[in-house]
Amino acid sequence: MKKILLSFALAAAALSACQNKTEDYSWVKKGIDTAASQLKSAAEEIRGTGMLPRSIWVGYDMDFLERQLERDRSTFVDSLRALPAPGKEGTLRLCDIYDWTSGFFPGSLWYAYELTGDQTLKSDAIYYTELLDPIRRYTGTHDLGFMINCSYGNALRLSPSDTIPAVLVETSDNLCSRFKDSIGCIRSWDFGPWNFPVIIDNMMNLDLLFTASRLTGDSKYKDIAIRHADHTMANHFRPDYTSWHVVSYNDDGTVELRQTFQGKSDDSAWARGQAWAVYGYTSCYRETGDRKYLDFARNIADMIMTRVAAEDAVPYWDYNAPVTEETPRDASAGAVTACAMLELGTMVPDGQKYLDYGEKILKSLSSDAYLAAPGENCGFVLMHSVGSLPNGSEIDTPLNYADYYYLEGLKRYMELKGLAYSDL
Repeated sequence: MKKILLSFALAAAALSACQNKTEDYSWVKKGIDTAASQLKSAAEEIRGTGMLPRSIWVGYDMDFLERQLERDRSTFVDSLRALPAPGKEGTLRLCDIYDWTSGFFPGSLWYAYELTGDQTLKSDAIYYTELLDPIRRYTGTHDLGFMINCSYGNALRLSPSDTIPAVLVETSDNLCSRFKDSIGCIRSWDFGPWNFPVIIDNMMNLDLLFTASRLTGDSKYKDIAIRHADHTMANHFRPDYTSWHVVSYNDDGTVELRQTFQGKSDDSAWARGQAWAVYGYTSCYRETGDRKYLDFARNIADMIMTRVAAEDAVPYWDYNAPVTEETPRDASAGAVTACAMLELGTMVPDGQKYLDYGEKILKSLSSDAYLAAPGENCGFVLMHSVGSLPNGSEIDTPLNYADYYYLEGLKRYMELKGLAYSDL
């Protein structure tokens, strides 16, 4: 954390020195104010339910899925595809604390509080973070980093207490219990036909282990994170630096198969998967200082800037999806990519191209094309994300993790520019 804070501070100082004082940051203020309003509204609406907002219930059309996947529906073999219950479509979709997305709403509240200083947002952030305390005893998912580092991790930064480190460390121990030494990776899913599935998303959960190593001084957490990152680097990527979504391993560590579960096809580049990859390896360089991670993150970033076909830099749901008027964008992939680019750009001498690209995405997401109008969108900040199109799940709808990484991106951007909320 010290490395990245120093990196941001140096970059911010350099940018502030030559900053055009007349630059228009109204889009930043609009994004922050919209987020604060939406999040407070959502927090009030669901208080007392023990649940958290995940998305909006939406349906799908099988003909549309066939066109997007460019294959006949007879080839669809998964069991997740289901339409919302009658009367649910267009309404708020909640999740319980054991859902993999449960940490994003409290994390968004923490970021909104950090950006604005609004004490109501802080109170809401504390309330919804504390709901997740039972997760510290949960071992049934690899997404503990998303769930706990995004919530309690931000709480430790912004409202530290003696009880928070224990939650982070205990959760890290549970994440480590899913690591298999003979394979060198943390197991992802406990369902499906795979022997030992590892998904590219798992790169995002390594930050929790790096945090635990700093808190305890015990290198075992960091060592597991590094081994997972190295094996993923060796087995998850094609020569052009696009990533498979799923790699399953045999017990001896050899690869069983490579495929996708949420992308267009086994050979396609699922948009959010590429975003997880560039973010994850940028974080690994921040935490280790190992140049191989920086070089790898740059190669992924360069691939993204080449492959994203959308003029506004917010990607279609899969890089290989047919580009038509009905092809949905994935604002969540855009937000994650923007965060990674804004950090990566501070780490290399020619980083301006990454900073500019991250800024371009944030400006696009802050436009009326993606940013919700206050009071609409069931309390979510961004519109137009995609969860799992092949599974008919959360297609062209808000997602809580899109909001989280959008706010993280705005926070990083303001640090780089040396801006405070009062300057906007």
